[in-house]
Amino acid sequence: MRIWFGCAHANTFHNHVTLEERASGVCRLSSDDWEGMMRPSVAVRPASPAERASLEAIQRRASLHNPGDRAALLANPDCIELPIEQIEAGGVYVAEVAGAVQGFAAIVTRDDGDADLDALFVEPEAWQQGIGRALVEACCDAARVAGASCLHVVGNPHAEGFYTTCGFKMLGTKQMRFGIGLLMKRELQ
Repeated sequence: MRIWFGCAHANTFHNHVTLEERASGVCRLSSDDWEGMMRPSVAVRPASPAERASLEAIQRRASLHNPGDRAALLANPDCIELPIEQIEAGGVYVAEVAGAVQGFAAIVTRDDGDADLDALFVEPEAWQQGIGRALVEACCDAARVAGASCLHVVGNPHAEGFYTTCGFKMLGTKQMRFGIGLLMKRELQ
């Protein structure tokens, strides 16, 4: 089967296939190769103020999709607000796949010169496609350019595995408005 035709990541596939496999039409892919080929191409760019309502809607859908967040969100709908000033200051980044917004992240500068990952939300149907990771990497790049040496996050306990795979280390926990938050940080190099 020659699945690289029509595949968005044909070069990735082509580089992992031997000449004999190409000639025979039979290929052997590791799960990592297959996963990398099937990931959508993600473009990250600064958000515009006109996108505020649609980004808040993504935050609402993503939060409601987590059973641990649902009750608190329904009881406190005011907790979803993306400050327009944060967007205008250039601290909010949008992830697009095929021209459609699939998520966003926000960073803010801390008093110590480092940065906080203040928000990270991806459309639930687009989870586990590399969009969250692309947003984290873009935020790390932006924080580094701004002079930060670390990116900090107060993460939801259900997202611990995600943040760990993105290079964050656990520092501890903190009581937040709706429960325990995980204090984590990633060194920026």
